[in-house]
Order: sequence, then C-alpha cells, then structure tokens
Amino acid sequence: MSEQASDEYLRLASADNFRDVAGTGYATSDGGRLRTGVFYRSNDLRLTDVDLEALHRIGLNTIIDLRSATEIALHPDPEVPGVQNLHFDAIGIPIERLSSLTSRAEAIALMDEVYRGFVVEQHCRTAFGDVLRQLATGGPQLFHCSQGKDRTGWVAALLLHVAGVDDPTIESDYLLTNALSAASRARVEAEIEKHGGPDLVAVYEPTLVVDIEYLDAAWAAVEERYGDRASYLRDGLGLDDAVLGRLRGLLRAE
Repeated sequence: MSEQASDEYLRLASADNFRDVAGTGYATSDGGRLRTGVFYRSNDLRLTDVDLEALHRIGLNTIIDLRSATEIALHPDPEVPGVQNLHFDAIGIPIERLSSLTSRAEAIALMDEVYRGFVVEQHCRTAFGDVLRQLATGGPQLFHCSQGKDRTGWVAALLLHVAGVDDPTIESDYLLTNALSAASRARVEAEIEKHGGPDLVAVYEPTLVVDIEYLDAAWAAVEERYGDRASYLRDGLGLDDAVLGRLRGLLRAE
C-alpha cells in the first residue's frame, strides 16, 4: 500500500525506489529550497491497485520510461487515467555484458563504462536531452527505468544540479537508492543465488547498487569532453537557456 514515509513524502510499497526528486525540499547553494510534488523518480512500475490510485491522486500528467524495448516488453508501464506514457531509451546496463561477468572488478568497470556512456554516447545524450525538455513542459511528471538507480539517478542528478543543489546533497540523494531499494534488490539477489550460487551474487553485486565512483565517472566524462557541466547541458544535451530556466523555475520553491 502507499504511505507517507515519516510524513515527509509519498512512498509506494510496490515500487520501493519511488520518491520525490526534491526530497523533502532540498536546500540550494544560494539559500533557496526545492519545490516538492513536481518531479518523481522510480524503479519499474509493477504497482498494486492502491499505489496506482496514489499516482492518480498526485495528478501526474506524464510517465517517462527510460528503459529499452526489451525491458518494457517484460513489464510494460501501467495505464493511468489522464496520464500520457512516453518512452526515451537511454541505454542501461547491457544484458549481454552482464551475462559474461566473472569478477567484481569486471562488474565495477562495466558500471563505470555505463555511466561514462551517459555522457559520451550520442544515443544517451539524445535521450537525456529529450527527457529534460519533456520535464520542462511542467509537472507533475514521473521518470523511471528498471531499478531506478542508474539512468534515473543520472536524470535526477542533472535536475538537482540545474536547480542549484550542491554536490554533497546530490550524492546523498543518489545513494538513497541503496537504502530504499533493499527489498527489491534482495529479491534479485535471491534469483541470482538460485541459478548461480552465492559466489555469483558477489560478482553481480556492484551492478545492483549505486556507488559514488559511478556518478564520479560520469562527471569526469563531462569535464573531459565538455569542460564543465554547463557546456554538457548546452552542447551535449542541446538544452537552451529557456529550457534550463523552465526547469529551474519548476524545481525551485522561491
């Protein structure tokens, strides 16, 4: 069932990594605060009827799916009355690469590569630019991928940066995934252990969590390729001042 987590913000029992991008109203570097109830992030939406009704009540206008067509075919998004469903394939962890992992070191290297790909791969840049332009049309909107941690985590980090939130807060918000998604991660780990044993769980574990190393790999790629984040947003994602201004206006409470 849906509930308020310590009366702070909406949580969904059937999507444990669902949360408000603004947290409880994160502070900005210049003394402002973020507005809640505008953008939401989540893992995949295999929702109970109660949680579907909760999404309906918050007035969502759009659900943005960052998954591949293959992922969507396995678990399509629900139809919520009055909500448009959009799809932007941002390319996550390649399934074929997952199946060949033999060590934790290989898994960590793969995750670093995935996050660098968010910056250097044209397909990813196109998808993320389109997502941010769509979000700039106004809330409430929800975006998600399968686990709600990598593709979704990158979009959330960009939004918080655009809104003027400092890096320590962005990192803290990013790492919340590890605590909030413990139950769904445990189910995945149980399946891996069932088919491959406990040693395989240890190999795959870096792909099931978020780590500041991964986020840093993406920021480092931004600096290497574009010099700074403003240039990445403008030249990499094709976002003009009008779009960035609309995003800031939507996200900031003042």
